[in-house]
Amino acid sequence: MPTLDPPSITIRPAARGDLPALGRLGALLVRTHHDLDPHRFFAATSRTAQGYGSFLGTQLDEADVIVLVAERGGEVIGYTYAGVEGQDYMSLRGPAGVLHDIVVDPAHRGHGVGRMLVEATIQALERRGLPMVVLWTAERNESAQRLFESVGFRRTMVEMTRDLDRGSS
Repeated sequence: MPTLDPPSITIRPAARGDLPALGRLGALLVRTHHDLDPHRFFAATSRTAQGYGSFLGTQLDEADVIVLVAERGGEVIGYTYAGVEGQDYMSLRGPAGVLHDIVVDPAHRGHGVGRMLVEATIQALERRGLPMVVLWTAERNESAQRLFESVGFRRTMVEMTRDLDRGSS
C-alpha cells in the first residue's frame, strides 16, 4: 500500500487567527527557558499563553516587526518574531534585524522547520536592506545554537547574570 506524503510546510506572515497558537508556542518558549535557568528566566503561569498571544497580536501591524509562522496541514507548528532596529549605542551596533523569538512545537522538531523559519526571517530582513541580523540564545540551549551557527550566525556577545539575592556565587 503506498504511503501518502506528509503535508508540506508553509512559511507565511502571521495573522490574527494564529494568536492562540502563537500564545501556546510562546508559553512553550517561556517554559523551555525557565527549565534551562530558573534563576534567569521567569516561569510560565496559567495566563502566559494568553498574554504572549496578546503581546504578539500587538506586534502584527507594526511596520518594523516581522512575525512568521510555519504551518503544516492547517496547524501552526512554529513561529519567529523579529524586529528592525536602528543604530543602538547600548549594543554598540548599527542598524540590524533582531530575531527575538523562534520556537517550533516539539512534535515537529528535527525536520527542518526551525531552519525554514530562520532562513525566511533572514530573507525578510534582508529585503529591508539591513546589514546584519543579531539574536540571543540561552547559554544551555545547544540545539538552538547549532541551528543558528549552521545558517551563518557567529558568537559575538556573552550575557552574564548575577543574582543579587544569591551573592556572587
